[in-house]
Amino acid sequence: MNLAQLHYTSAPPGPDGSGFRFTAVSPGVPASLLREAEQLIGYEPPRDAPPRPSADQLGAFPQALSLNVLSDGSRLLARSVYTGADYSGRWGNFHAHAVHLPQPADTDRPAGGQLPITAWGSPQWAADSPPAGAPVPPLASVPAPGPLDLGALAAFVAARGRWLAGFFADVRRLAEDPATPQLVLVEQDSEAVAWWIMLACSVLPHRRGQWLTFTTYTRRPQLARQQIIGVVPEDGLGLAGQEHRYRVYDAARAAAPEPAPDAWAQTAARIWQAQRQELFAHVRRLPGPPGGPSGTPGTPGPYEPSGPYGPYEAGPLAALALAAGVGLDSAGRAAAADWAAGHRAALDDVQLHALARALARPAGDRGPEEAAASGRLLSALAGWAPPAVSEPLVELALAGAVRSGGAAPPAGLLGEPARLRLAAELEPELRAALTDPSREAADRAGLLRVSAELGVDTEALLPDVARQLAQALIADPGSAYGEAVGAALAELPRLRELVLDRLDGLAAGDPAAGARLFTVTPLRPTGAGALPHLRMCAQAPAAAAAGDRMKALTRLVEHSGTSLEADPLVLRTAMRLVWGAEPPTAGEAWLALSALGERAHREAGTWELLARAAVSAPAGDREAEALAVELLRRSSAELPTPLRASLLLLELARNLRAGEIGPGWVRQALALGTADPAPTAREHAYAAVAAHLLADDRPESELRALIESNDAELLAAYRRAARQPRVADRLRLDPRYAAECFATWSSQPQAGPAWQETRADLLDGVLRPVVRGLPAPQLAAVEEAVARLGGRWSEEFRGWLRPGAFGRLRDRFGGSGRRGAKGAAGNPPPRGGSGGPIAPGDAGGPGGPSGSGGPGGPGDDGRRP
Repeated sequence: MNLAQLHYTSAPPGPDGSGFRFTAVSPGVPASLLREAEQLIGYEPPRDAPPRPSADQLGAFPQALSLNVLSDGSRLLARSVYTGADYSGRWGNFHAHAVHLPQPADTDRPAGGQLPITAWGSPQWAADSPPAGAPVPPLASVPAPGPLDLGALAAFVAARGRWLAGFFADVRRLAEDPATPQLVLVEQDSEAVAWWIMLACSVLPHRRGQWLTFTTYTRRPQLARQQIIGVVPEDGLGLAGQEHRYRVYDAARAAAPEPAPDAWAQTAARIWQAQRQELFAHVRRLPGPPGGPSGTPGTPGPYEPSGPYGPYEAGPLAALALAAGVGLDSAGRAAAADWAAGHRAALDDVQLHALARALARPAGDRGPEEAAASGRLLSALAGWAPPAVSEPLVELALAGAVRSGGAAPPAGLLGEPARLRLAAELEPELRAALTDPSREAADRAGLLRVSAELGVDTEALLPDVARQLAQALIADPGSAYGEAVGAALAELPRLRELVLDRLDGLAAGDPAAGARLFTVTPLRPTGAGALPHLRMCAQAPAAAAAGDRMKALTRLVEHSGTSLEADPLVLRTAMRLVWGAEPPTAGEAWLALSALGERAHREAGTWELLARAAVSAPAGDREAEALAVELLRRSSAELPTPLRASLLLLELARNLRAGEIGPGWVRQALALGTADPAPTAREHAYAAVAAHLLADDRPESELRALIESNDAELLAAYRRAARQPRVADRLRLDPRYAAECFATWSSQPQAGPAWQETRADLLDGVLRPVVRGLPAPQLAAVEEAVARLGGRWSEEFRGWLRPGAFGRLRDRFGGSGRRGAKGAAGNPPPRGGSGGPIAPGDAGGPGGPSGSGGPGGPGDDGRRP
């Protein structure tokens, strides 16, 4: 390639004038480029420079080696030096020698050629212009690198070591974002600035290092446009306060910044401090990423933006550094392990073994992220690389599992010498960890795997670990059952046997938790043990799919693999799995009792569950009545009092329906209702009592007991029963029944408020609509039936029939009841209210002396309409 040269200095008069001008230029350079270059290659000596320096002093003046990107995208590499006096004897002259690099600043072009900063100290830089008229041929390449004092460079790196990571992080930002603040390097010697820039370009991808603009010296940093600027100390004052424009590195004045949270920059700094800078070239030659999980090498490519790995990915650089013996911090080691786990084919066995040894060395800063990354690398290498390659990582993982609860590695990866050595080292810590109650169950299960791998005898500790693990699995199987627990149960048969045995006992106490265990984990009750409860828990979803719960119960009991005589609790577990916290229906409970027998249920503790099935059934369930009778017949003495009272109420309802009942059944129902029975059982019995009180053969003593009870709940049941369509039908069709209901519902006006409200409601809402709708013949039949009751019922019934008289009649002999009904709304009426007999003609009936002002005769216009 042809690289045009340009010389610029103060020259005597000539065709192009005098003073500072281009004195020699290669052919073909356009004037526009010269005008642009003239603005970039000037030189101004330091403020404290001697006005008339000697030849020795001139050699100490800073050199300005600069790289600029021109407006057309090409580059200009120039060196400017102070030369003292010019041709006329005036001081202030300098000479600039520049080389034009015409290749556009296109980072997508292939990398090639040397880095411009390597031209520092090149012998090809001229100190003066060539003789007038001498040809200035283009150069074939960038000026050859000058001599590099590696010892001085190493001393410089050691002295600036604390600043390197932050500097590399800033250089990275410069390469990624041109708008990033410029870097200002404050050094007395411009050669030190050149070394800074050499470090920067060495860590960058090669292309980006070629296009990083810089100057090793300027008197006016505010006017400089390069990305990296070198200044002497007196010109760097005040720049540190302009963070929006500059990032200043002044090792003589400022303390080192905090370590950059950039693993790539930290790794690059460690590599330079270890003097292994050749690794930056090696990382660019790494093969591409693997073609698949087997790790086959990809196409080799440069470590560039268009190459196989990201240009600032810490992993590949860190992996090479560790394999080369460069010590890194925990973040760097984690990045190396993670990258190597995904690109194992990029390194050979020697490098992988060296990397594994480096990762396994003792480190005080090793954190969980690094441990996890090392574990991923071990998993990637297991079965792929020779065992000796990954053995250091196996030792690291085993020690980590014991000391900090990390995951145990796969078994069988340790050689015998390493196993014996590690067993002797870790046995005390291993036993202490296995007996530590604060360790999680999964950790302790993993430690048992470590014990087995190392050959440490921990048989005596198995029961305690199994107990803790079983409790964790039954309490929260989703969290407790992980990879470590699954591996321990698969690899350690004795642990599995103990855990399943304890789970069987826990499942007997909480079958729902046992069933959940098999729903959310792959654990199954396989083995030589009986495990009847676990087997049923595992089978529960399949049994429930049948739809028929009694069939599901039978199927579970059969699947338990044992008899109810051998383990009575199997029945309890099976019933809980089928019905959960709810009792079965009365019909299901009857079938369960019939199929399995009384003894099985008593020994299983499900006898009470059958009773609850009866008393929880909906009111009116005839199967619940039959079940209650059967349970009472077989003995219910051991049942709680409320439950027994509920069964007795159901039995009472059944006997009422069957007509197998003696006197006093209203009071019997009321007495059982006060024993805190199940609400549905009381509702069931009260509905049967109410229905019987509305039957033809209702005893007057039971009606009296109802009225005198003043029990709001029983009276409410009576009112509901009276409003049944069959009652209305009988009132229309049976005059005698209608007459008796009138007499009953008009009786006892002095009884409690609950009865007053009830009888008023029945007269108003039940009887009156029926009677008003009767044809005249049927109404006459009712009047005749009322007359046959005797007493004053006939008179009262005729008065009750008159238009408008109904309400006044109700108010007269039921007025106190109306007031009492209003009171009853706020306060429940007392039980056991008194009242007179309710037979027709009784003195307590309407018009009797004990009424609240019975109606007068038919001609009493003052009180009757």
